[in-house]
Amino acid sequence: MQNIEPFFKWRDHYIAAEDEHSPFFQIQYNEFFYDKQIYNYFIHPQWDDFGSNTLYLKILFADYEKEYAIIEFIGEWNDAIDNDIMQLKREVLETMMDNGIRKFILIGENIFAFHTSDDCYYEEWFQDIEEGWIAGINFREHVLEEIKNAAIDYYINLGGKLNNLNWRNLTPIQVFKTVEEELTKRLG
Repeated sequence: MQNIEPFFKWRDHYIAAEDEHSPFFQIQYNEFFYDKQIYNYFIHPQWDDFGSNTLYLKILFADYEKEYAIIEFIGEWNDAIDNDIMQLKREVLETMMDNGIRKFILIGENIFAFHTSDDCYYEEWFQDIEEGWIAGINFREHVLEEIKNAAIDYYINLGGKLNNLNWRNLTPIQVFKTVEEELTKRLG
């Protein structure tokens, strides 16, 4: 797992540690010391810790004018034991929403397991973004099943074209427009 780096090709467009509105503003990273781990596995030091024991993230891009953010995850999303959604909402999402972000694109290809509790924080997040939306792209099939079984897909748009998006070959605005177009089709 230490070789799985957060996507870095958009660093010319955005770096969360240099964004004064980011919850990770002025974070310093040590490229040579692996200080984060999921269970007994070290992960790349560029991943950001938001208080979960098993889930880390990287804000790959945020556009406050267009009100969207793209966030990549790694690890095990565990609401049952660690209440990861509460930690995520309180430590990351609320700061972003306070700065105008209303549309969230969650990249889930490196989420290896999902354990549910209840949907209260998902519902709260969904209600807080009124005119916005939450979309998950490229989640693993077994993770999608767990999310659907917990009815969290009511709050997070998942599946279909969103699960086969070749996002690494696109710019952030292209990812946003592709996701927004798909969601518009679904709602229309």
